[in-house]
Amino acid sequence: MSAKELIAIGSDHGGFELKEEIKKHLEKRGLEYKDFGTDSTEATDYTIYGKKVAKAILSGECQKGILICGTGIGISITANRFPGIRAALCSDCFSAEATRLHNDANILAMGGRVVGPGLAVKIVDTFLDTPFSNEERHIRRVRLIDEDE
Repeated sequence: MSAKELIAIGSDHGGFELKEEIKKHLEKRGLEYKDFGTDSTEATDYTIYGKKVAKAILSGECQKGILICGTGIGISITANRFPGIRAALCSDCFSAEATRLHNDANILAMGGRVVGPGLAVKIVDTFLDTPFSNEERHIRRVRLIDEDE
């Protein structure tokens, strides 16, 4: 991922602390991001942030996204409701690499209560640094995902 691309990042209260760690890591790498909230560990709804990040990607404001809630499940389900969004819940580097290579995922989702910060930054790096394979079979499959939309 080039330093000129903008990453959308968002979380609910369950993912707030991990989001803050990931932001520090992105800054160390010189990558730009836009934080769509939340701004504390005070209880809030993951749907708000899943929608904001998805809309930022669909509008072209941001090129990729990172979403975090307690498990990563609810926030990824929310983002995937938007046609053109392919949010992948990952808790390991192999899945993060495969979803970029094979699915051209544009949002990484993680669970703040599932993945620790050391592993999370490795997952983020893998996701951001892995390009889509552009193999015909994967292009066809991504097209089929979006076909009914």
